Amino acid sequence: MHNQPPRSDVLKYVGTNLRRLRKEAGLSQEALASASGISRRMIVSLEAGNANISLGSLDRLAEALDTTFLKLVSNPERELRRIEEIMWRGKADASKATLLGAAPARHDTQLWLWSLAPGERYRAEPDPEGWHEMIFVLEGTLTLEFDAETQLVQSNDFTIYNSAQNYAYLNDGRKILRFVRTVSS
Repeated sequence: MHNQPPRSDVLKYVGTNLRRLRKEAGLSQEALASASGISRRMIVSLEAGNANISLGSLDRLAEALDTTFLKLVSNPERELRRIEEIMWRGKADASKATLLGAAPARHDTQLWLWSLAPGERYRAEPDPEGWHEMIFVLEGTLTLEFDAETQLVQSNDFTIYNSAQNYAYLNDGRKILRFVRTVSS
């Protein structure tokens, strides 16, 4: 679902949650590394709060732990319907993704608020089959790049697509791009 390294905002709960969820699952760090494809060294660093990892790799850890991305990255004392945490930051200060909240679905339904500075791109990893995204553009024009096509979504317009494919968000404009993104399975 995700692939670019987040800055420290998202990682503030990952170490504690990862350690707790791994122990609840009865897995050693080595067993979790094998199940997730994430190195043991990275897992040790994450649990110690000393590592940066892509959001896509966090997805893989959650899957290996038979939990959700949300349970891995969220404050365990906060209700999931209202998360309001920055989960990704781009190179420019104006580029960020804020996970607003979530609702139960087959897996999860997530509500995000994204902003991309001019020239900023976010390349995502394909989600598992059955996942979809719904995007509503608030300001600017979103360029969605897929393997076989490029789609422009103007301000006050929306798109819905299967996210089990390669895709990227791009702001080709001269002003900030803001959009709401819903992910569901």
